[in-house]
Amino acid sequence: MKRRYRFFLWILNLRDWLVAQLIFLSLKALRLIPMDTALRWFERFARWLGPKTGRHKVAMANLGIAFPEKTLEEREKIAAGSWAQMARGIVEYGYLDKIFDLDESRLGAGRIEVKNVEQFVKLRDDGLPAIIFTGHLGNFELLPMTAAKFDLELQSLFRAPNNRYAAAKIAKARKLVAQNLVASGAGASFQLMSALERGSHVGVLVDQKFRRGIQVPFFGRNAPTNTLLAKLARRYGCPVHGARCIRLPGGRFRLEITEELTLPRTPEGEVDIRGTTELITRVVEDWVREYPEQWLWIHRRWG
Repeated sequence: MKRRYRFFLWILNLRDWLVAQLIFLSLKALRLIPMDTALRWFERFARWLGPKTGRHKVAMANLGIAFPEKTLEEREKIAAGSWAQMARGIVEYGYLDKIFDLDESRLGAGRIEVKNVEQFVKLRDDGLPAIIFTGHLGNFELLPMTAAKFDLELQSLFRAPNNRYAAAKIAKARKLVAQNLVASGAGASFQLMSALERGSHVGVLVDQKFRRGIQVPFFGRNAPTNTLLAKLARRYGCPVHGARCIRLPGGRFRLEITEELTLPRTPEGEVDIRGTTELITRVVEDWVREYPEQWLWIHRRWG
């Protein structure tokens, strides 16, 4: 029995290794093609392939919930744009060193522009812990890289790929911030608490379904949502900011960080868990409404 089990694990490990090697070779081959050309090719391919997959039904169902007032043609257009954005995000892993050309002394001169730069500087210099949340919009990978560029220590919670070989490669691509990434799972919340206790900052993705969370409105329908951010804000009394990445024409990006949010309070003066979770969900909803094609609609956010 044990021998069979070990053989089964070996097969799974071999499969993951082969898949990862295929990904690595594909990304290496991409480097032989000019970046903008590769991005255009994969974007067109994704617009063609995406609607033929089972996940497209999930995206269309989600869009029906979020935008019932839009026509089927309009929702199909948003879904196709979302597939294209996802393809660009995957390909961009192979070119992060070229894409991330942010120069603090010449902001906006390259592919990346930063709005509210003073907020990054304030967070870096005020000596206080803070929580920064974002969602799966644009190339959200650029946000922790930007924080690192401004010497803003940010412990970012992320979900590691199931394929450990692919995960290692992605971590290498994220080398600018790899030491500040916290893999979701057992013990992750304690790492974030430790960061806040020493006056650092944490980054959290807040737009995914969380079965053990509470039901809060998202596009008019309740969705199970994680309360971790609200609980951390209550425990440490620290500021909360939202941050997002927006794709611009010409392969450029705009990174934005909000002012400190005013969190709802209980009659006793504590941060209200439900109210705060609803607030940050509304912020994400507003972002998605503004650029719907830049959100990952294939997540099963409701139900």
